[in-house]
Amino acid sequence: MIRIEHIGIAVKDLTKAEELYARLLGSASYKREEVASEGVITSFFQVGPNKIELLESTRPDGPIAKAIEKRGEGMHHIAFEVTDIKAEMARLKAEGFTLLNEEPKRGADNKWVCFIHPKSANGVLVELCQEVR
Repeated sequence: MIRIEHIGIAVKDLTKAEELYARLLGSASYKREEVASEGVITSFFQVGPNKIELLESTRPDGPIAKAIEKRGEGMHHIAFEVTDIKAEMARLKAEGFTLLNEEPKRGADNKWVCFIHPKSANGVLVELCQEVR
């Protein structure tokens, strides 16, 4: 793993959250993007070498809506940048981690992504990210 790529934060209202984080961080979101396959609209803020990703559900049965219903708004996941997502997935699976997807899938911000189940990471949803080349 190279570095923390971003921290994902689940929000009910993306516009209001963007306004709050713009005030908090002193700069505006640089990108909004819908990931239809995940039922989410994302908004990214650059913070030094890292990013904050705000996530709003586009459907009431989406994973973000369910997370907010269960735990409220707040931190949803931490993402780590990797150089070879398939090799990292194989390594983590061999180490006993439970992957939520067997193959990398397209995520936001031009990334291949894979999630690790929170039950195998002390309650934290972990995302692996690799730039699509």
